[in-house]
Amino acid sequence: MPVKINAVPATSASRQAIEALLVSQKLPVKDLPASLEKFWIVEDGGEIIGVAGLELYKPFGLLRSLAVSPAHRNLGLGNILVRMVEEQAAGLALQSIYLLTETAKVYFEKRGYTVVERDHVPDAIKQSSEFSHVCPVSAAVMQKRITA
Repeated sequence: MPVKINAVPATSASRQAIEALLVSQKLPVKDLPASLEKFWIVEDGGEIIGVAGLELYKPFGLLRSLAVSPAHRNLGLGNILVRMVEEQAAGLALQSIYLLTETAKVYFEKRGYTVVERDHVPDAIKQSSEFSHVCPVSAAVMQKRITA
């Protein structure tokens, strides 16, 4: 029986389940924004099985907290979540989205992201908690242009 995908914006009521999913996937939660209004979730029967978020540093964005529960991987849920974040970024007229990853470089390259040198990252992104102290220096920094 196929999984019924329900992709919706996150709400404050989603926070505990989002944090639980992120912790289970060894992703940081201490620096999550107070409001999750730019986060998206995928649900299956009311259970949050995927999440991704966008932090704004206009005219740039930081894609963060992409996670899909192991039992629901390889169903395209990560692609749906990334697409939702990218569409949101386009709607906000952001120039580029940046991200940091230790494990998903190949996945993001397939989605059009390219590795960039840390010294070529805009100062606003460099000052984010994710960039400045949450993710290790060994994490790959990647970028995707959204608007020309």
